[in-house]
Amino acid sequence: MNESQRTEQALQQLALLIRRHAPTSGTYRTEVPSLSLMHATHLSEPLESVYKPSICVVAQGAKIASLANETFRYDPSTYLVTSVELPITGRIVDASPEIPYLSLKLSFDADVIMEIVKKTNRLASVPMEGGRGITVNQTSPALLETIVRLMQMLDTPEDIPVLAPLVIREVLYRMLQGEQGALLYQFATNGSHAYSIAQAIRLINRQYARPLSVEQLAKSVNMSVSAFHKHFKRVTAMSPLQYQKTVRLQEARRLMLTESVQASDAAFRVGYESPSQFSREYARMYGQPPKMDVQKLRNSIRDSKVLV
Repeated sequence: MNESQRTEQALQQLALLIRRHAPTSGTYRTEVPSLSLMHATHLSEPLESVYKPSICVVAQGAKIASLANETFRYDPSTYLVTSVELPITGRIVDASPEIPYLSLKLSFDADVIMEIVKKTNRLASVPMEGGRGITVNQTSPALLETIVRLMQMLDTPEDIPVLAPLVIREVLYRMLQGEQGALLYQFATNGSHAYSIAQAIRLINRQYARPLSVEQLAKSVNMSVSAFHKHFKRVTAMSPLQYQKTVRLQEARRLMLTESVQASDAAFRVGYESPSQFSREYARMYGQPPKMDVQKLRNSIRDSKVLV
């Protein structure tokens, strides 16, 4: 078979496997801890979450991921990679009961990337400057076939503890061979600008409810404030303070939507001392005050039968 035929066959196998293990609309965890599946029969409202380093592969349908003012569309011909933790808004844009949206997300550890690169001797090809922490890449039959083998292990769960880590390493190796492989490596290389920003991002996400000192954050990764701002924006498309605010507001929205937390309590839990400031910044981001926005979103989700 040529590459096009191999790709088509792998996508068909992948769609069948996802439908078997995610038979109805929803998001499913699997016996592989880092692997989750999604099945959707309707277009979705924009829903947010902090994406950890991961690869997202679509077998059917299409989705758009938004970061700040940038959008990234991915479908069966492409896959999405996030190299750092990013506050992303996802929206399914191609799905129907007849041809549902079917996808998987595989999270990964940057340390494994580093181990693989050491064995491939690709140091000379790595750029000095990092880039965006989110990219869309062309799929390859080799990558899809490896993912199919990982999915097939769900039928033999006794194999997963021994074999899944090996196949996941192969998935990452195939990613490194892709067009954005050198950029992906940047985020796993101790001493690179991208690696330093990834460490700072991890600190913000662990402590987003605390006041943020950009000076202390820059010092913690051995960068000047000006260099820190420059490289942070290159990776995330926003400033450190914008990043923290986005993470706070996304988490507050999630608390109100999925846990029915009151707006004032959600504001306090994500680090706001002033409920009025929280309401202003929330309305600026989502177009409506918290209570109205959450009720509208809840109604839209119920009407479209999309699961959060």
